[in-house]
Amino acid sequence: MNKEELYNLAFQLILHAGNARSLAMEAMQKAKEGSFDEAEAKLTEADSAFNEAHHFQTDLIQKEAGGAKFELSLIIVHAQDHLMNAMTIKDLAGEIIDLHKLIKKA
Repeated sequence: MNKEELYNLAFQLILHAGNARSLAMEAMQKAKEGSFDEAEAKLTEADSAFNEAHHFQTDLIQKEAGGAKFELSLIIVHAQDHLMNAMTIKDLAGEIIDLHKLIKKA
């Protein structure tokens, strides 16, 4: 795998992880407003973005497992960081939405 291919995969990973993070943040805002159906829809959209991000992450992992050699660059570390941060935010968004639902019932 050449450097250009590696960077392309990393940027795709960043793009889709960033989209997932943004959607999760929007979901929390919708829940705060009391729009729970919209919040759940945003989380579903976030899941789709995560699936895309995981596709690119899996591609990198499979290439490396298959013997492809590439330099561990800062951009790859950055891409993985984006994905992990987005995953954490999405998990927390689900919990925060549930809390908002409980608060609205009280």
